[in-house]
Amino acid sequence: MKAEIFDIQRSSYVDGPGIRTTVFFKGCNLRCAWCHNPESQSCRPEIMFYRDKCVGCGKCAEVCPNGLKFCTRCGKCELYCPRDARKLCGHEYTADEIFAEVAKDKLFYDNSGGGVTFSGGECMLQIDFLEEILKKCRAAGIHTAVDTAGHVPFELFERILPHTNLFLYDFKCFDGELHKQYTGVDNRLILENLARLLELGHPLWVRIPVIPEVNGTVEEMERIRAFLMSHGRPENVELLPYHAMGEHKYAAIGRDVRVFTAPSDAKMTDLRRVFEGI
Repeated sequence: MKAEIFDIQRSSYVDGPGIRTTVFFKGCNLRCAWCHNPESQSCRPEIMFYRDKCVGCGKCAEVCPNGLKFCTRCGKCELYCPRDARKLCGHEYTADEIFAEVAKDKLFYDNSGGGVTFSGGECMLQIDFLEEILKKCRAAGIHTAVDTAGHVPFELFERILPHTNLFLYDFKCFDGELHKQYTGVDNRLILENLARLLELGHPLWVRIPVIPEVNGTVEEMERIRAFLMSHGRPENVELLPYHAMGEHKYAAIGRDVRVFTAPSDAKMTDLRRVFEGI
């Protein structure tokens, strides 16, 4: 069994407790307008071309079996580019290969209370692989976290609940129409799944990207808090300020970028205050 993975990041401090390795699955069923990893959305490998790095040496065309007329995603252009202007985003891995990478840092996990986080894209779209790798990690005593937007049937959660120490659950906004406008889907299923996880009492962190034009008001945060508290109590609520660090990736995959405003520190303080006591 294999999965399409687009990145493996070591020594992460932002995807759960402790020092973690984060494995990014390719493919997502949301299209968040502020996504900072647009290369995660397609389930297929993609060539990313960073035009500002290119010096026009022509090596990519020379080694490409098709002279750059069309792409079969063989990766030769990336391999031979002297300036890293081309990157093949997405590679197939077996569960054993991923586990071997993750297990290299077990000492750091054990000493920091960390572990492995499976993210995306939406890692739950490759559920068979995800279930297999979670089992391997749990059997080895490695703490596991699943980062999800929750837009999947709850049966998929039930499959991995016994093997997942922690869910990191993305909460975009409470209003369904607004959610659909900015992500491409309404949030009915997402809210239902979140409510069920909270009611089960499974360890869960809620993570909210703060986009001032979309959800950056105290009133919106109060609605989110009320929903959470009506179904249980998450272990943690993280507010993540919008940033523009992924904007260059849109050009690299030939897409237009939509720019939003980064919230001020004062705004973030006001919004975080809503969740004090959780």
